[in-house]
Amino acid sequence: MTTDRELDRLVSAALDEDAPWGDLTSETLIPADAVADAALVAREAGVLSGSDAFRAAFRLVDPAIDVEFLVHDGEPFEAGQTLATVRGPARAVLTAERVGLNLVQRMSGIATLTAKYVAAVAGTRARIVDTRKTTPGLRSLERRAVRDGGGRNHRRSLSDAVMAKDNHLAVLTSGGLDLATALRGARERLGHTVHLEVEVDRLDQLDAVLDGGADTVMLDNFPLDELVAGVERIAGRAIVEASGGVTLDTVAAIAATGVDVISVGALTHSVRSLDLGLDLDVQAEGGSAT
Repeated sequence: MTTDRELDRLVSAALDEDAPWGDLTSETLIPADAVADAALVAREAGVLSGSDAFRAAFRLVDPAIDVEFLVHDGEPFEAGQTLATVRGPARAVLTAERVGLNLVQRMSGIATLTAKYVAAVAGTRARIVDTRKTTPGLRSLERRAVRDGGGRNHRRSLSDAVMAKDNHLAVLTSGGLDLATALRGARERLGHTVHLEVEVDRLDQLDAVLDGGADTVMLDNFPLDELVAGVERIAGRAIVEASGGVTLDTVAAIAATGVDVISVGALTHSVRSLDLGLDLDVQAEGGSAT
């Protein structure tokens, strides 16, 4: 969850990057008393996310700007639909425009793509979850976008859970301990509330990982027949996560194997921002168009 403080920090950093010493163009060309009415319009269909970030961009530039959303986060919309209205001092609206659009376009792109994955696995037990392959600095916003698309979140950071991957396991067993014993020792050092996930890339690792006390077993880049076999061997003793090579073309078949979770890095690391635009009508204080 993104707190108001974190949201303001992230958006302020983006505004500082975009206009570190003010908006030279607007301050030069736009009359100080000009007022802008604007509409956030969808150029293509999608699912909305990022309304809070969009609002924050305008509020932090000038609290006098009023932003009203007609569509709420998590709701679908069609091409040509007006998603929000903006009214306020024209210079400030133009200064905040790009940052506000960048954030709502990216977050809506993530929500839209996530919704497609969620729809593809409908009727199965599988949950679609994100990964840590997020834009540096924007993880909390991108995780929110995944939720707005109907997906779920994996661990937020390295501090939240233990997730032992192949390199961790190689180091853990380098002293001669077998995998199960090494994992049990690690389990004993953890607090009782800490989740332990272990990645495997071969079926013959499963017994040791389960004996070691894994709460979740990640089956990494398994072909479909081995995913089925893995689910059967784990038999409810741990949560089963599938990862690797997941696309919209493959996710339904992966879900049909009976896995509980499917993690999809593409939700955030290779998503396309949605095409949204801000259409402006600028008027001088006296009411004449400029």
